[in-house]
Parts: sequence; C-alpha cells; structure tokens
Amino acid sequence: MKFSEMTYTRPDMPALLAQMDQLTARLKAAASAGEQLAVFKEEEELSSHISTAASIAAIRHTVDTRDTFYSGEDEFWNEQYPLLSEKEQAFKEILFHSPFRPELEKELGSLLFKNIELDLKSFSPEIIPLKQEENRLCTEYQKLYASARIEFMGKTLTIAQLGPYKQDPDRAVRKAAMEAEGGFFDEHQAEFDEIYGKLVKNRTEQARKLGFENYVPLGFLRMGRNCYSPEDLDSFRSQVVQDLVPLTVKVKARQQKRLGLDSFKLYDDPLMFKDGSAKPQGTPEEIMAAGKKMYHELSSETAAFIDLMLDNELFDVLAKEGKAPGGYCTSLPDYKYPFIFSNFNGTSGDVDVLTHEAGHAFANYIADRGIEIAANRWPTMEGCETHSMSMEFLTAPWHHLFFGPMTGKYELSHAEDALTFIPYGCLVDHFQHEMYSHPDMTPEERNQTWARLEKLYRPYLDMEDLPFYGRGAGWQRQTHIYQNPFYYIDYCLAQVMSLQFFALSLEDRAKTWEKYMAFVRLGGTKTFIDLAHAVGLRSPIDEGCVKDVCQAAFAWTEAHLVE
Repeated sequence: MKFSEMTYTRPDMPALLAQMDQLTARLKAAASAGEQLAVFKEEEELSSHISTAASIAAIRHTVDTRDTFYSGEDEFWNEQYPLLSEKEQAFKEILFHSPFRPELEKELGSLLFKNIELDLKSFSPEIIPLKQEENRLCTEYQKLYASARIEFMGKTLTIAQLGPYKQDPDRAVRKAAMEAEGGFFDEHQAEFDEIYGKLVKNRTEQARKLGFENYVPLGFLRMGRNCYSPEDLDSFRSQVVQDLVPLTVKVKARQQKRLGLDSFKLYDDPLMFKDGSAKPQGTPEEIMAAGKKMYHELSSETAAFIDLMLDNELFDVLAKEGKAPGGYCTSLPDYKYPFIFSNFNGTSGDVDVLTHEAGHAFANYIADRGIEIAANRWPTMEGCETHSMSMEFLTAPWHHLFFGPMTGKYELSHAEDALTFIPYGCLVDHFQHEMYSHPDMTPEERNQTWARLEKLYRPYLDMEDLPFYGRGAGWQRQTHIYQNPFYYIDYCLAQVMSLQFFALSLEDRAKTWEKYMAFVRLGGTKTFIDLAHAVGLRSPIDEGCVKDVCQAAFAWTEAHLVE
C-alpha cells in the first residue's frame, strides 16, 4: 500500500487504555508461561497498531508543520504518549516479576527483561504531566526552527535550503550564508533560550521525582544503556580527545591548505575543496534512480527493499516551506514498512539519505521479516546507527553513480567527515552532561560552556565575529539537544563501528557484506557490545579501539588525497 493511501483515524483513547488494562489483568491472572506468552503477543499486536497510527500522524505533521489537522494530531499524541507509557509500565511490571520468568526468558530472551528493568526505573505515573509538557516544548522548538524564512541573495530560504550556500567556493558567500542563518537564531534568541531553559528544568524535575539527583542518570536509562556505564562513556570521550582530536587537527590543516587559506574560519569548515565540495550530479529524480540501481546490484535483499520503498512512496526528501528540519527513518509496523524523511538541498547530504537513512530502513525491513518478537527487533540506538553509518561506506562501489568525476573528492571528504564528526558528537554529549549536572545555568553560562568545550573538541575552528556562533550559541542548531537528550554519543560509537566495516571492506567487500548482514540480522537480540563481538568486531568501549580504528582511517585519507 502506498503511503498516500494509508488512512489515519485518531484512536479512541479511553477504549484503548481500557484494553491495555484488560491485557495487564489477564497477564497477572495467567496460570502458565504459555498463557502469559499469548497475552504478551496480543499486547505487541496492539502496540503495533498504536505505533503505526502515531507514525502516520507524525510523518504527515513533519512533512508540513503548517497543516492544522496534523498539528492537532501531533498535540494529541504529545498528550497521550505519557498515558500510554503508564499502561505499558504496569504491563511490564507484571511481566518482569512473573513467577514463570525462567520459562519466559527461554522464549523471549533475557535481554528483553534487562531492558524492561531500565524502563521501570525511568518512569512513574507521577511524572506524566511533566512528560506531556516536555513533548509540547519539543514541538514548540521544532515549529520555531521550521518557521525560518531567510532572505538571501534575492531568495527566501529555509535553513536546509541555505545549506549549498554555506559550501559555496566564494568565501564571501559562505560567510554571508552563515551570517544570514545566525541572524535568524539571534532574532529568536529569547525564544530558543526560554524553550531550552524550560526543558532542562522539566527534565530535572522528572529526575528528582524518580529519586535521581539530576537528569544525567535518568537520561542514561532512557537511552537503554544496558552494557556499559557512564564512566565508560567518560573514558570514550577522553580517548577521543587524546587520540583522535590531534588527527582531526591534521585533517583540517590539510583542508586549509587545499583551500589556499591563511586562516581557517567557521564558514570555511563546510567547503572541502577549493573548486567546491563534491555534489551529487543530477536531479533529485536521477539521484533516486541511482539509489535504485545501487541497491539492485548490492544484494538480492537490498533490491527487494528498495523496490518496496519506491513503489510505496516511502520517501519524502525534497526541502520545502513548512517542512520540519533534519532527517529521520521511522517505522510503520502494521505494514512492515520503514519510512524515510529528509530535506534535499543539492549537497552530498542528499546521497547520505540513500545510504545513512536507508541503512536504518533496510535494518528495519530485515528485522520485521526475520525476528518474531517486536521488542527484540531493534538494538539500542548506537547499534541502530551502526546499521546506517556502515551502509554509507559499504555502498562505496556505487558512489560514482551519484558523483561522477567528483567521486574521489566525495570519498575523501566522507572519510574525513567521519573522523571529524566523532569529536563533534562527543562535544554535544559533553555539553549536555554539563547542562543537566548544572541545571540552573543562565543562557549566557550555557553559551560559555559550549564555547569552552568547542575549544577542547574542535580547536581548529575560529568563530570570528559571526552572529549566533560567535556568542557560543551554535548548539541551538542541533535538534537532538532539545528533542533527544543524550542521543548524540550513539552516533560517535557507531562511527567507530562503521570505520571498522570500512577497513574490512577495503580487503574483502563480499565477506564484509556478509559480516554486516550478520550484524543486521541479529537485530536487538544482543547488547551493543555483544553485537560487535558476535561478528568479530571490537566494541568502541574496548580499550584502545578508538586509537587503532581512527589511525587506520586517517592513514587511508593520507593515501587518497585529492586536491
């Protein structure tokens, strides 16, 4: 079924909540493991219906945030999700303490129960009003961001549409584009500051009601960290500063030399080559056609996957007025469909949609068809991001379909970006730890913290006198900081995994694809660390992994320099 043909009806929420209560009562009254398993599967089916309806509404809202009907549905789901969470928690509580748990673990896996334990610690009915307010604030931020209409070079542009100008070979144009973007954020400075201040206060209050000192440990639980500790992440960030940041300084020195500049400013950072960064060659339609060819040739599984996506309108990728910023992959579980949302803007990021977001979608496609228990289909987010970031590298033999004579430039810049991204991701994570460890910071103190940490993780950047960025507020462009706290470090861990797949693919692409498929087919049946080890890779948490993997990737860039 095509996405445009899918019907959406707002659920009868009182009836739905009553149905969940009935399932919980039946689970509690069950006289055997078999009876409880039957109820569990009924609950999963009901959750699939709920998730599908919510996803349809969310997609249509982000495609056009001005649509009043779906704006209303977005508000509805923001209010209802915490109520649903209360019912889900009650069901999980009974399951977790089941007298038949040993038998249930044999059928469902012990990891499912470990994850339930984390969920139970991170929610209480007492915080429902706060969760509802948190959802409203996140929507307010998204709408404010999406409302940007920036006058630039005779055009009215969204932030996504401004992207190509930030990579223009003309330095004056790049600087002007950064200034124009910064002007929007400066114009709405008070609003962005107020929304974030309210979010920090709200999340801190949730944490304290649940018995935590601040939101940091609660955020850790909500990200499902089930195989490593906060101290492990501290160690990971320290290894990045010690072993990777010096390499990124060399990468940026090379870039400055390529560009022929005597200084390196923030507005120089997006431009990879003097005559322009690598750009996709062709129209959006031609890019999508190249993606179809790529996946048809990569494997039989990816061929069936891409046909499903294209035949059923499961992409919405063109940037347009009213569209929410960013990109994502989500799921429509009743249909066993993924869906990809993005904002094409004529940069290499458009191709990343067909590799990164399609990596998520492909993993979704495989899990839906290969893993019976829905709760075991998805790993935690660093595992999910490994699916996507690795796909970016494993599709390398087809990059020429998108970039033609610029392929060498794209592959160099893509590898360089992978290295320089990791410190940036750690910067985002470290910043959030500071925000929630010191929730009473003023807006100015937040900006000072970002500016201080930026010097630690990206010492090569000069903000000059740019608006917005110059006052240390650049973090407000990063939607995850507002909407998905503590998510960003997952990208960093996954990038280290992707660089391992990259190195292996240079030796034997066929065997590496088999290893990747083995990783994907495991879904969420193992922890992140166990997933890595199960396919013969090192976990990024393993001592020395960051240094070894990143040095190998840096050496590849040194051997493949392009002017």
